[in-house]
Amino acid sequence: MNLTATPVPGRDASPSFSDAEAAAADAGLIIQGALHPARQPVQALEGGTLILLGTGPAFWPLFTSSPEYRDGAPDPVDRWSQRVAGALAERLGGTAYFPFGGPPYTPFINWALASGRFFTSPSQMLVHDSAGMMISLRGAIHFKQEFDIPPPPLAKSPCRSCPSRPCLSACPVSALADGGPYDLAVCHGYLDTRAGAGCMSGGCLARRACPLSRTAGRDPEQTAHHMRHFHPQ
Repeated sequence: MNLTATPVPGRDASPSFSDAEAAAADAGLIIQGALHPARQPVQALEGGTLILLGTGPAFWPLFTSSPEYRDGAPDPVDRWSQRVAGALAERLGGTAYFPFGGPPYTPFINWALASGRFFTSPSQMLVHDSAGMMISLRGAIHFKQEFDIPPPPLAKSPCRSCPSRPCLSACPVSALADGGPYDLAVCHGYLDTRAGAGCMSGGCLARRACPLSRTAGRDPEQTAHHMRHFHPQ
């Protein structure tokens, strides 16, 4: 598989996890998962350490003041991610990968699940142990060396202790079913109606209904931006 990567030649030193975490925070990103591919085999990578970068509460104000947001060109979040995560990889001495730019696409879902911090929800959408379904992975950095990473905080999916499973019942047109598949056409059809305005402005009701999503700290304007990209009007 050919991956979309930004290599950094001649850099052999690797940071500690805390170094990477602090540098990511300075850039408006958070580490939402980490793994050692030699111990948790994944697609396309061998050895070293991989960190997965997502957006946190600091992302939106930084992004909205960026040239990518203001220039009116397509795909501003992707272009911001490539610039910022690419510079972060160079600063830390790793190789940057991105979940866009394909096909072929980098296997981010495989990596996320292998990290032990993402799980498959009953609706088949990914759920994160602290962000719930408010997930926006913007990049990953692979280091040649292994360094210590914290263990996943949960031993099993949070969905197993969620008896109400609101990710299945919250969708007003039942586009999400237990075990899938996701009815994309029904979802887009609803978003074209006046009733779908709430999802467009506030985000997918199923994602918002996840109890963990409510503590993710996501700015509603960020969610609306992603919805406009998902469903242009």
